[in-house]
Amino acid sequence: MSMSVGKKSGYNSNINITPYIDILLVLLIIFMMVAPLKQHEHPVRVPQPAPATQPKDVKPDSIIVDMDLDHTIRLNNQPITLDKLESTLTDVFSRRAVKNLFIRGDSDLPYGDVFVLLDIAKRSGVADIALLEQKNKPVAENNSRASR
Repeated sequence: MSMSVGKKSGYNSNINITPYIDILLVLLIIFMMVAPLKQHEHPVRVPQPAPATQPKDVKPDSIIVDMDLDHTIRLNNQPITLDKLESTLTDVFSRRAVKNLFIRGDSDLPYGDVFVLLDIAKRSGVADIALLEQKNKPVAENNSRASR
């Protein structure tokens, strides 16, 4: 009986990866061919130009609503009542492309009173609202507060 010395009998543990590479290359070619044909369902939002025809009576200046401590309301320095403010603002902002509004009030006003103006402005179609503080207080009032 002969015996082979130095040779191992049993299973070969080497992996032949050639068929895996062939399958990988075929899949890569298939995906490269199919990818440009796929329809993407992402909507594209293109900016719209501003309306070309704006009414001539719309002024390009800012709209400012003022509220004083005695709750008098002015729209661009014209007195207006709180009841008429919403309909006037709705009419003005329906004809404007830029829907910005400035609310200017005394710093001593309660926020709830200013919030009423904010609510009216939002209902009338204003997009952006900025709050301003009145800076034209009398000098004598400022001096009397400083001396206390």
